[in-house]
Parts: sequence; C-alpha cells; structure tokens
Amino acid sequence: MNAIEEWYLNNLVCPRDHSALTLKDNMLCCPVCLHRYPVVEGVPVMLLDDRKQTMEIADCSIKRSRGELVDPRAPDLYLESLGIGEEEKSLAVSLSAGTAKIDPVVNVMLQATSGNLYKHLKGGLEYYPIPELRLRKGRGKRLLDIGCNWGRWSIAAARLGYQVTGIDPSLGAVMAARRVSANLGLDIKFVVGDARFSPFAEGSFDTVFSYSVLQHLDNPDLELCLKEVSRLLHRGGLSVIQMANKFGIRSIYHQAKKKLSTSSAFEVKYRKPSELKAMFSDSIGETSLEADCFFGLGIQRSDMGLMPLHYKAIIISSELLRLSSRLFPFLVIFADSLYMKSIKSA
Repeated sequence: MNAIEEWYLNNLVCPRDHSALTLKDNMLCCPVCLHRYPVVEGVPVMLLDDRKQTMEIADCSIKRSRGELVDPRAPDLYLESLGIGEEEKSLAVSLSAGTAKIDPVVNVMLQATSGNLYKHLKGGLEYYPIPELRLRKGRGKRLLDIGCNWGRWSIAAARLGYQVTGIDPSLGAVMAARRVSANLGLDIKFVVGDARFSPFAEGSFDTVFSYSVLQHLDNPDLELCLKEVSRLLHRGGLSVIQMANKFGIRSIYHQAKKKLSTSSAFEVKYRKPSELKAMFSDSIGETSLEADCFFGLGIQRSDMGLMPLHYKAIIISSELLRLSSRLFPFLVIFADSLYMKSIKSA
C-alpha cells in the first residue's frame, strides 16, 4: 500500500530537474538526478538539503524528516520545525492534552502568522480565523498557496471553489494545516517545500497566491521565487502576492525602530512600490498594485469578532482607507501592505 496519495505521484516533480518521481521505500525518488525525498505520514518533504535555506525551520524540517531531530514531548505536533519559542511549544503541549476544538499548533502560532494584533489570543482561540480572499470564485481552478503555514489562506481559497495546494518549509505547520483542513472537511494538498525550487511542473496552476511570506526575503531569493511563480503559471495565469510597502504609515515607524535594534535574517524587507512593480513585471508580467491594509501588516476585516475595541478601531480605519483607495488611487502609496497582482505573459 502506498504511503502517499496518488495525487502526489501524479502532480509532483523533482524540484531540481523537474523529472517525474517514483515511490520506493517511503521515499519519492528521481531516476534522473538520483535524489530522494522523504514522505512523512503521507506528506512529501521536497526541500533541497544541499542548498542554503531561507529559514532555519526548513533545516529543522529536513532533520525531522530523517528522524534526526524530534521533540519528545509531543512528537505528533512536530514542534521542532515550527519556528516558535519554548513558551509557545510548552503551551502547545499543554493544549494538546486538553479537549479544545482548535488545533494546539494554530492556537500558539497566531501572532507569528497573523501579526501582533493576535498576541492576546495565544492559547485562547475559539474558532479558526479564516480571512477573506479577494479573488473571484475558483470554479475548480488550480491555486498554489506559497508559505501556507497552518493553512488559513488555503482554506479560504478552497471555500471559494479552488483546487488548492499549499507549500511551506515548516513540516510542523504543514501537519497542522492538514489536520485543520481535514477537520473542516476540505480536500487540500500540502507539501513541505521551498518556493525557490518548487516541486511542480511548468504551467501547473491558474493562480498563485502568497501572504506575509515573500516580503521577508532578500532580493536574490525573492527573484528566484518570482521566476518560479512565472514558471508555474500557465499563460494568462494570475499571481496575487502580498508585500510590505516602504512608504506605509506604520512601516515608516518600524523602519526607524529597526535602525535602533538588532536585525534578523527573516525580518520584513520594506520596498518602494515602484521597485516592487518593476521586479514583478520583469519576472511574471503586467503588474498592478492594490492596497491590502493600513496601520500595520496582516490586518483583516474578517477578524473583527476576535478583537478588543481598540483593535477594532484600527481594523475599521484600515478598511475605510482600503475602500477609499479604489476611488482615490494615490492612497495606495500609504498602505502598509500591498497586493502585487501580475498576469503571466508569454
């Protein structure tokens, strides 16, 4: 009996040379370059172990897939590959022993995946905060969610009628995404992988989406990702990718604060809208900018019910400015979070 769904054998390719794969001894094998990729509980781990990773958790995912790094407190949660602190890991272990309806990993990952507005909800989430995906109905179109983490945007896309595949370098996050989507009755495929070296064939997707991920990358890695996005889209396909704006109202404050603090490799990189438009246009195709939110990153109207009054005021203000930017396009330049919408050219 195969340790992996047939879909993966039919749709995944070697991320190195894009050759077809076969399953042998619970490994996906490339007959051309002879590389092998582990399958962990039915989830393929398609990371390249001979390339420098953009995130430390990717190295942890590789080690866990080989059995070299295992947190013994809750092995089924894959805590070692989540990129969270010891406090959050301990809380997840504690929550996993209870009867909460919310997945313990999601319960402790909110601030990391959604932003500081969610800090007060850590460990106390009562329902899954699934955001509003501002796309037309999918009607069976194929969508790739880059950096899916625990699957919030993948779930939003599936509910809109897309056939969704989520990819993320964190094995622990992908396992959580699979648990949550299954619990919600959604058929979403998840892969542990690197957006710079995608394990999918050329033209595999109608739409590529990414939120709060590529904004962390340096230019060389970002350019690799954008070239992959272009390769994965068929002609006329759409990419919708969120990025941080250098001129955003809140972004200016964070950039000034960053100069006074120690920087980290995976911190947000703030770029000018003109720079972003040029990069996306050159790599993918005709690109337009759209305001996502103001006064911070990750602010979503759909999460109003989870927020205290003072945060609701921020969300309402952000939403009013976002809607106003449709009538007054100059406001887009002050949005902290931008959507880069690109159409794949020939």
